[in-house]
Amino acid sequence: MIILGIDPGSRITGYGIIDFSPLGYHYVASGCIRIKADYFPDRLKQIFDSVQQLTDQHQPQAMAIEQVFMHKNADSALKLGQARGAAICAVQTADVPVFEYAARQVKQALVGKGNADKLQVQHMVKILLNCQGVLSVDASDALGLAICHAHYQQTEARLHNAVSS
Repeated sequence: MIILGIDPGSRITGYGIIDFSPLGYHYVASGCIRIKADYFPDRLKQIFDSVQQLTDQHQPQAMAIEQVFMHKNADSALKLGQARGAAICAVQTADVPVFEYAARQVKQALVGKGNADKLQVQHMVKILLNCQGVLSVDASDALGLAICHAHYQQTEARLHNAVSS
């Protein structure tokens, strides 16, 4: 199963793609969509177009994205929500199911504690995916979301098998 993780932002949107199977997960691709436009609707279009292009190229079977959380600044929270919406709409054009995870869930799944910092998440992503070299924080957050979804899928499958037995 190809999983696309998205760490949305109105200026930088991180993405990470993994291939998950019963044997584990493997790194496919990651990076950042760096938004160049100043006009906000143009930024949203760039996010939409870029995520749609990633979807066309990698054909994910699922997308994991961070849930909205309340910022101290309401304007920032609204912009983040709109960036999320652009990414979600982009994968929906290809009928890719979307799964949302709270930041605490991702940190818990990867590091074992919900209050881990970004560097701890980045470190675990590199270890779990055997990534060499530099990995941006935005890309590692997106890969972390994809890994988190893989963990939840694995747990759900085990629970289903236990109930069926």
